[in-house]
Amino acid sequence: MLDLFRNPAFGVVPLTDAINKLKFVPGRIGQLGIFRTRSVATTSILLEEKNGILTLVAPTPRGGPGQTAEKPKRSVRSLAVPHFEINDAVMAEEVQGVRAFGQESAVEMVMDKVSERSQAHSQSMDATEEYARLGAVKGIITYADGSTLNLFNEFGVTQIDEIAWDFANKKDGNVRAQCGAVYRLMAAELGAVPFSGIHALCGDAFFDALIKNNEVRATYLQQQDAAQLREAYVNNGASGSFGSFNFGGIHFENYRGQVGNTAFVDTDKAHFFPVGAPGLFSTVYAPADYNETVNTMGKRLYEKIYPMQNDKGMHLDVQMNALSYCTRPRVLIKGKQGT
Repeated sequence: MLDLFRNPAFGVVPLTDAINKLKFVPGRIGQLGIFRTRSVATTSILLEEKNGILTLVAPTPRGGPGQTAEKPKRSVRSLAVPHFEINDAVMAEEVQGVRAFGQESAVEMVMDKVSERSQAHSQSMDATEEYARLGAVKGIITYADGSTLNLFNEFGVTQIDEIAWDFANKKDGNVRAQCGAVYRLMAAELGAVPFSGIHALCGDAFFDALIKNNEVRATYLQQQDAAQLREAYVNNGASGSFGSFNFGGIHFENYRGQVGNTAFVDTDKAHFFPVGAPGLFSTVYAPADYNETVNTMGKRLYEKIYPMQNDKGMHLDVQMNALSYCTRPRVLIKGKQGT
């Protein structure tokens, strides 16, 4: 069996290429395409910030000294790239009957077994990356072991206070005014950085209250777009969203995603972020911790297979070294339904 696994098809490079070609079931964040991806050859990254200073100039006496200009401040932050790894094994008993050395069919049969295992593990990695990216959209990334990466702390800023959306308020223009308030807050934080719109990922109860709001319904019932209120829960269910529509300059989307009984977005919450802002969200891939991959440019996923000491099978590793983050966490605004 070991001779079979020494076939070049089981090297770390062809295995890695194969796993990266598997048909993943991507999460909604990945589908939105808001994260720029890049590879690095290190296990940490440096982020440099240069604050441009905008001030009002006070009048000074003619012929006297003017206002002293402050120097732009620069700061550098280092972020470690998290390491995610799943360890599995293909036992000798599982490939009984396909030991013939040098036969391509035997290699293909074992590759099918490896691929079967890999696909399940790659889907776990995909869910892990989706959850991390959603954390970057929220501003606080939570990992499976309970550890967190608080982007507000890392960048030395405070999060804007959570906004309460009073959907029960029947006052005309109330919800639209709250949309405008979110837009102005984001525009102020982005400054001269352009953005094309605002997206909101909503929990179930928040989205339900939104589409039941009288102001929202009245706006749509007067248009052909009223169909969106009737079909909100069937638009994009297979793609990670229960439904979505535009209102007040914001694209509201009922996010679909959970692990077990834990929803990725709390039912009463919504998370607002700008879209079209260059360089706002990024995912960095670092190299695996193998001899063959040290100091090489990172790939999204790696797979490696190597023999057990007792010759009863082969170890199978699948790993991802990925860091997702937001470069301007102050623009990430949290909302809740209720007063």
